[in-house]
Amino acid sequence: MGIEIERKFLVKKELWQALDKPEGIYYRQGYLMNKHDCVLRIRIAGDQGFITIKGAAEGISRLEYEYKIPKADAEEMLDKFKPEGTEKIRYRIPEGNGAVWEVDEFLGANKGLIVAEIELNSENQEYIRPEWLDREVTSDARYANSNLALKPIQS
Repeated sequence: MGIEIERKFLVKKELWQALDKPEGIYYRQGYLMNKHDCVLRIRIAGDQGFITIKGAAEGISRLEYEYKIPKADAEEMLDKFKPEGTEKIRYRIPEGNGAVWEVDEFLGANKGLIVAEIELNSENQEYIRPEWLDREVTSDARYANSNLALKPIQS
């Protein structure tokens, strides 16, 4: 069984923009099914395609199953089924204790929004909180990518 345990934060734009960061990767994703208890996502990340099934969140944990698929298949599904989606540039920043911050600068309808996530091994895992993080939005459903596809937030 796959389990995703993550915390999500808004990002202080001025501090983030001043940071020396690695090259980002372009992401395009769409949702073929977008319900409270089950999300079916198609994603293109750089030159790879993925299909992901996510369950309902329980605290900061949820079931997640993700599989690589050919990029051409992912592109065709996104183009043909016209799911609601998001676009973003993702940056991966090592946290220092083995975890990685994934920072998303959204494009399109969510342009200007910057969100950081960290995946943990347990709900109680300690992590280093960088100064460029703003308030936590883990439990704020508006910031779930599946909801941003339907109700964009510009900031």
